[in-house]
Amino acid sequence: MTITRVNNCPSDDEVYRLLRPYVAEWFRRRYGSFTVPQRCAIPLIKKGYNVLVSSPTGTGKTLAVFLGIIDELYKLAEEGRLENQIYVVYVSPLRALNNDMWRNLLQPLEGIRKTAEEMGIDLPEIRVAVRTSDTPPSEKQKMTRSPPHILITTPESLAIALAAPKFRERLSTTRWIIVDEIHELASSKRGSHLSLSIERLDYATGGKLQRIGLSATIAPLEEVAKFLVGYQDTGEPRNCMIVDARFAKPIDIRVLCPVKDLIHTPAEVVNEAIYRLLAKLIREHRTTLIFTNTRSATERVVYKLKKILKEEGIADMDEIEAHHSSLSRDVRLSVEEKLKKGELKVVVSSTSLELGIDIGYIDLVVLLSSPKSVSRMLQRIGRAGHHIRQVSKGRIIVVDRDDLVECTVLAKAGMERKIDRVHIPRNPLDVLAQHIVGMAIEKKWSIDEAYRLVKRSYTFHTLSFEDFMAVLRFLAGKYGLEEHKVYAKIWLDEEEGVFGRRRGSRMIYYLNSGTIPDEVKIRVYTLDGRYVGDLEEAFVQILGPGDIFVLGGRTYEFIRSEGMRVYVKPAEGQRPTVPSWFSEMLPLAFDSALLVGAFRRWIADMIRQGLPRSKAVELIASNYNLEVHAAENIYDYVLEQYLFTDGLVPSDKLILVELYHDYEEETTSVIFHTLFGRRVNDALSRAYAYRLSSMIGSNVRVTVTDNAFMLTVPGIRDGIDLRQLVYSVKPDNIESILRSVLRNTELLKRRFRHCAERGFMLLRRYRSRTRDPHTLQLNAQTLLEAVKRIPGFPLLREAYREILEDYMDIENAKLVLKWIHDGDVEVSFFGPTSVPSPFAHHIVVRGYSDIVLMEDRKKMLVELHNRVMTLLAERIKQSGSDTVTAVGGK
Repeated sequence: MTITRVNNCPSDDEVYRLLRPYVAEWFRRRYGSFTVPQRCAIPLIKKGYNVLVSSPTGTGKTLAVFLGIIDELYKLAEEGRLENQIYVVYVSPLRALNNDMWRNLLQPLEGIRKTAEEMGIDLPEIRVAVRTSDTPPSEKQKMTRSPPHILITTPESLAIALAAPKFRERLSTTRWIIVDEIHELASSKRGSHLSLSIERLDYATGGKLQRIGLSATIAPLEEVAKFLVGYQDTGEPRNCMIVDARFAKPIDIRVLCPVKDLIHTPAEVVNEAIYRLLAKLIREHRTTLIFTNTRSATERVVYKLKKILKEEGIADMDEIEAHHSSLSRDVRLSVEEKLKKGELKVVVSSTSLELGIDIGYIDLVVLLSSPKSVSRMLQRIGRAGHHIRQVSKGRIIVVDRDDLVECTVLAKAGMERKIDRVHIPRNPLDVLAQHIVGMAIEKKWSIDEAYRLVKRSYTFHTLSFEDFMAVLRFLAGKYGLEEHKVYAKIWLDEEEGVFGRRRGSRMIYYLNSGTIPDEVKIRVYTLDGRYVGDLEEAFVQILGPGDIFVLGGRTYEFIRSEGMRVYVKPAEGQRPTVPSWFSEMLPLAFDSALLVGAFRRWIADMIRQGLPRSKAVELIASNYNLEVHAAENIYDYVLEQYLFTDGLVPSDKLILVELYHDYEEETTSVIFHTLFGRRVNDALSRAYAYRLSSMIGSNVRVTVTDNAFMLTVPGIRDGIDLRQLVYSVKPDNIESILRSVLRNTELLKRRFRHCAERGFMLLRRYRSRTRDPHTLQLNAQTLLEAVKRIPGFPLLREAYREILEDYMDIENAKLVLKWIHDGDVEVSFFGPTSVPSPFAHHIVVRGYSDIVLMEDRKKMLVELHNRVMTLLAERIKQSGSDTVTAVGGK
C-alpha cells in the first residue's frame, strides 16, 4: 500500500471508543460530535499511518490531528512512560500561526486534565513551546535542558535546530511531525527546504517518523501526499492515507457585475457602483473580509471605504482596517486580535489573510476582481463561515468584461470543485547546497549515504548523481572561485567517498540559512545622478533596456542597473511599456485559463449555430448563476469578436495571431491571443520576440497578459511572415531560445543573486559583518560573469531552472507548442487591421495604465469599441444584413 484515499470513516461512537475516557468526555462536552476530517483522521493517526488531511478552514483540521496524538501522549503518561523529551514537531509557514497554535493547544490540554481530575485521574502536564527566530537564546537553552513534548516551529527554525548539536539530539526522539498549511509550502522553495529537513529529522529518529499534513483546498492530493511522505530507498513512495474533506463545508459563490453596461459606463460611475455594492454587502453582514490582488489596491479600498461607510452610518473609521505584508507585524497582530474579538466590521487584505490564522467569525468574503485561480478563490472564500455547518459565502465583484468572463468561469469551477494543479519545484540545487552544509555540520558523511537520504525527499527524488556531485564539488571549492572570495564550506574526498564540514561553516549556516530573499527597494537615478525615487526589486527584474515606466507621475526609460541602483533617462510624453503594478499581479493558473478558453468556445458555438441572443443569454445566466445584465455583457463581448474577425474567437482550441497597425504611434504589433495564463505567455512571448527580432532585424517590445501577448516593432510593416514566425518556435527549441534570451537580463542577474545567497556562494552575514543588498548584487553580477564561463555550474543552472520552471511555466509552454505543431490547437491569422479586435483592446491599452487616469483609459477602451462598432456597421450595411442589431441591441 502506498498512497490511498480514505473512503469510509468510522462513526462518532467508534471514534469515541478509540479515545481515553477523559479525552472522549472532554470532547463530548465541548463539541458533541466529530467533523468529517476528525472522524476520518483520528483513527488513522492512532494506528500510526502517515496522513494528509485536506479540508477548508473551520472544519476542525487541527484538532483532528492533535486529539489522537494528545490521547497517545496521555496513554504513555498513564503507563509511566512519558519521558522528558520531544514527541511532536509542528511546522507552519507563519510565526503568527505558531503563536495561535500554542494558545489553541493549551485550551484542550487544560480542559482534558481538568476532566481527568473530575474522574479521579491525575495527569502530568504536557509541555508545549514555540521555537522561531523570535525566541530569545535563554528560552532556547531552557528547551535544550527541559524539552517540550510538543515543539511548534517554522521550516527555517527546524533546519537550524537540526544543525545545533545538543538540540538535534533532543529532536531524535520525535515520533510525529505535523506540517500545517502544506499547500502554501509545497509550491515554493520553502517547501523544498522543509522536505529535506523532514528527511534529515527522519534520519535522526532512525526512520520512526509519522508524518501528518494539513492542507486547505489543493490538487492533485496524491502529489501533495508524496511531497509530505517522500520515498523509500526502493523508489516507492512511503504509505500515506488521504482524508479528502475539501468539500465538507457548503459553499455559495456568486459573481456580481456592478453596472448594466461595462463598456460604455464611465469609469467614475463604475467605480462609484463598486463602492455602493460593497457598502450594501457590508451593511447586510456582520463582518466582511475583502480581498484585493495588490497591496496598493488594499490601501486605496480602505481609504475610500472609511469615507463612504462613515457617511452612510454603516461603520466607524476604527471598524475598518487593512492587512497586508508591507504593514508592520504589530499592526497586523492588532488587526487579527480585533477581528477575533468581533470589533471590526470590515478588513481589506491582499494575500496575507489567505492562510489559516484564527480570525474568528466572518460571514462574507468579497473578492474585488479575479483571484486568478480556483484554489486561491476557494481558499479565500473558505475564510467565511468559521464552522463546518456554516456556509462559506463569497461574492466576486468584477471591473471589466475580461474580468467578468474570467470570474464567471472560476466561480462555476469552484462550485464544481475543479481545482488547479499545484506546481511543486523539483531539484532546486541552491536549497540542496544549503542542506549539504547543514548535513556536514552534523557528522562526516559517506557520499552514497547522503545521496540516498536526499533522494528520499519528493523534491529531490529525481536528482541525478551528477548534479549531486556538482553541488558537493562547488561547496568543496573545486571550481576555483577563490579569487572572487568564494571559499569552500565543506571538505570532500572523492576517492574515499566521504565529505564533512570545514571550520567556520556552522556560523555561516546559522547566519545565512533560509530560502526567502530579502525584499529590497531599488533606488532610481537619472544619468546625471539625480535621485528620483524607489522601485520594488520584483518590478526591476522584469525591465529591459528601452522599457518605459512611470515613477512619481513621470515617465522614464530604463537604461541599466548597477547593484541596487537603476539608471534612467526622462521619457516625457512616451507611453509606458510596463505598468508599475505588473509585478504585484497574480498570474492566471494554466488549468483555469483552459476553462476560460472552453467557455469562450461554448459561446462562439452558440453564435455559430444561430441561437437567438435572448436564448444564449438565458443559457449563460442559468448555467453560471449570473444576473441577466452580466450574461448580456459576456455574450455581446464574444459576439463583437466573432463578427469583427469573421468567427475567429480565441479559445482553448484556437490561437488567433492578429496583425495590427497603429498609424498614430507608427508601430506594428503582432498580437498572439493565447489564453494560457501569464506564466506560459511570458515564456512564449520571449521566444517569439527573439524569433521576430531575428526575422526583421529590429528590437521588439513585449507586452504580456493572461489572455495574450503582443510583440511591437517600430514602423508600419506588412511583410512579416506570421506563419513562419508561429512555427519557428517548437517544443524542442524553446528552452535553448529562452536561455539565450535570458542571458543578459535583469531577471537572470537578480535571480542568480537569490540562488547564490541560498547556496552560500554569497553571504549576507559573516562573523560580525552584514553586507548590504547593493554590495551583494554588485558581487553577484561579477560572479555571474565568472560562472558563465564554467560549464554546468550548479547555481547558474538553478537560476535558469527557477526562472523557466517556477517563475515562467516552460512545461506547459512546451505542451501548447506541441498542440500547435500536432494540430490539436488551430492557429488562425487576422489582419492587418488599423483597429484591434475586441479581445485585443485591453492589451493594446494596457501600457497607458500608469500615464493616464482610469477615466481616460476607459475613454480609450470606449473609443476602440466605438471604432469596432462603426466598422461592423459599415461592413454589415455593405452586405445588406441586419446582424449588427444583435450586438446589445445597438
